[in-house]
Formats: sequence, structure tokens, C-alpha cells
Amino acid sequence: MIDANPTCSRRKLSQQVCEELDWRSPNGKLKEMSCRVALLKLHRQGLLNLPAAGPAPPPRRTRPQDLGEAEYLAPLKCSLSELGEIEIVVITNADTKASRQWNELMDRYHYLGSGPLCGAQLRYLINSERYGWVGGFAFSAAAWRLEARERWIGWDEEARQQNLNRVINNSRFLIVPHVHVKNLASHALALVMKRLVADWFERYGIEPVLVETFVERERFHGTSYRAANWIGVGQTKGRGRQDSANEYAVAVKDIYVCPLREDAATILRQKQVERTEMKVTPVGVARPQPMEWAEEEFGAAELGDQRRAQRLMTIARDFYAQPQANIPQACQTRAKTKAAYRFFDDEKHTMEKLMTPHYESTRNRAAHEKVVPALPQARVGGSGYDVFELQRASGHGKSLACGRAGLGRSRAPQMAPSGSCFMTPWPSIMNYSMRR
Repeated sequence: MIDANPTCSRRKLSQQVCEELDWRSPNGKLKEMSCRVALLKLHRQGLLNLPAAGPAPPPRRTRPQDLGEAEYLAPLKCSLSELGEIEIVVITNADTKASRQWNELMDRYHYLGSGPLCGAQLRYLINSERYGWVGGFAFSAAAWRLEARERWIGWDEEARQQNLNRVINNSRFLIVPHVHVKNLASHALALVMKRLVADWFERYGIEPVLVETFVERERFHGTSYRAANWIGVGQTKGRGRQDSANEYAVAVKDIYVCPLREDAATILRQKQVERTEMKVTPVGVARPQPMEWAEEEFGAAELGDQRRAQRLMTIARDFYAQPQANIPQACQTRAKTKAAYRFFDDEKHTMEKLMTPHYESTRNRAAHEKVVPALPQARVGGSGYDVFELQRASGHGKSLACGRAGLGRSRAPQMAPSGSCFMTPWPSIMNYSMRR
């Protein structure tokens, strides 16, 4: 590829490599930066020769001479209510006025400045209804390794590599120093955490389950994090991201984590399970419990990448929540809608692959019940198996056919999601898939 395009820039080359390998993030975008890092490593090892690098961009000013619009922020002491409504404003683009304001505030008041931030990232401004900008946040990629975090989660190396992208780092948190308002920091922190999962998912297609942060012990006490119920899990070793020589030249920091759901550690410990064939778990043998119904039905889908299975589960949840909606209505956001259409337009995502784990799950449930209610002369749970096929697969000698009212009185209510309830959301998805 390099020999065929000797004048190709490194950026263009990384795009071509990503397209050739279909190397994309869960939101469908090419992973150009990851590709550039990998290509550069191969270049430095002498395994390939990259084109000459282009000129570096001019350095950005790191400490502004004046604060522009934020100049009016005078020393302020008042109650939280006197600030008016506190709004968390997400920065959507680096070329916006809000982005420039965030950079100026961080460069002037935060000891780390405005950047650079590592990897995937989201930035927010904190706005007071009566006093304007009073601070900001940044969230970015998690630390590659942290002994205290690893110990708290309890994951092994394989699980860490698979799930690290579901951990994000609160890399900047600023309340401007001349604003002295009790509880403002913990209040703003609680507000941003409420929207963080949705914002991160919309931008990157990944649902984070844990947030980490570092508090430099010689500068801060971590009071606002503790007030917002973050958990202290230990300290760093005094090494930075680039400390490959083990020089320990960085200040020791306290590590805090905030689970975004109660089962965060459990989810992060889980590893992708490879299944090569459908099997019914023998009666009497304990089955591993899925985290929730979407994982039970589709978590084992073999789509070549666990992130695609995650996308399928997300689509399933969205349609389950709004069974009569079309795809844009069910997905709600533009990013999730585009991701859903892209998922179904992929020729590798055949109906057989999508529904195979559901078939297995349906048969497993049937095999462990004495009575299996089923719609008469219908396919059970939209699974593609009629009542008699289900009997043979599950080992049942009997089946109970009942109408819609009968399902409500079923002696096996756990089957209902695979019957009338579960199949309700799927007409739009299945119709779209079969029309391709």
C-alpha cells in the first residue's frame, strides 16, 4: 500500500488501512488515531517505512494574557441557591466559542492546563444562571494500568484488555478559585455524572460503567469526590503515562472511582465467551446468570467482534422500551440511529447470526420448565421454532398452547418475554433486516 502510493500522507494512509481492515470504533468511525500509533510503532521498529511526516501545527498558546469573556468572574462568596440554576454544558466541537472558553479557563486556573487529553474525550463547562462560567470538566481515556484500580475491580489481564474502554478518566475538574460556594463542586459533579453515560455513548458508541480520577495529595484533599460518594481505592506509584524508564518523577496521587451502575465491577470482570455450537444446558446443571435479558438473548451472538454484540444488545433494549416505534424513534438519538442502520446494512450480520443466541436461550429456558406456554400454530418467541420443534430440542413431551389471555395466567411466567412480550419489539428490526 505504501509502495503503491509513495506520496500518500500518514493521515491518508491510516484511513486506507482502517478502511481495508474495517477497523472502526463502536460508533462506526474509523480508528485513525489508533492506526497511526500502531503504524508509527512499526515504523520505529524498522518493520515498514512510513512517508515523511508533514509539518507540525503551530503550538497553541497555553496561558492566555487575558481571559476575555471570563474576565468578569470576580471573587464570589454566596450560597449554592444564590448562583441560580447550575447547568452542565457539553462542548460538541473544538472550533466553538464554548471550547475556546473551556481552554482559557483551564489554562489560566487548572495546574495541568487544557491539555492535551488522552484518547477519547468529552469536555464540559459549568454555567451559573446568575454568574456565568464557574468551572469545567474533562473526561478522557482511562489509565492503561493501575494496581489499586485493578485490585478493586478484580479483573484479570484478558478482561482488562477487553473492557478497559468501559472505564473513563475524569482528567480535569475545575471550580474557578475565586468562586467560594459551599457544595458547588459536589453538586456540579453529581450533575455531570447523571448525563455522562448518555453523552459518552452518543459520541463513541460505548457505555461506560466506571469513572476514575486522580487527586494530587499535596494540592487537594478530594473532599468534593468523597461528598459525591466516590470511592478511594489507593494511591498511584508516582509514575506517569510516559514513564517507561521507571523514574517515578510524578507526584503520588490518590485514586478515586465512581461506579456508574451497581454491578460495574462484575461487568468489567466478564470476558467474551466464545461459543462454537448451540447447546441446551442439561437439566439440573446450574446455568451462568446473565446480567439482564438482552445479554441472555443476544450476548453470545458471533459477529466477529464483541462490540458488535454490544450494539445488538443496545438495539434490542431500545426496541423493547418502545415496541411500536420505528428505528429512529426507538433509538432516539441521531448517533444511535445511524449506528443501528449501519449495523443492519452490514451483510455479515445475517438473520441467522442475529437470532442464533436467541434460539439457544429459548430452548434452554424451555428445557428447564415443566410447562411451556406457546401461542397456537405460531413460532415460539419469534425464534423460528414451532411448538413441536421446541419439544424435540428441549426434551419436553408436553406443551401447553394458550391464547393471549392464557399467557397472562401462565404457570411459567419467565417464558413470557420469549413469547408475546419479547417478540413484540422485533417486527421493525426483522422487517428492515429482511428487506436488505
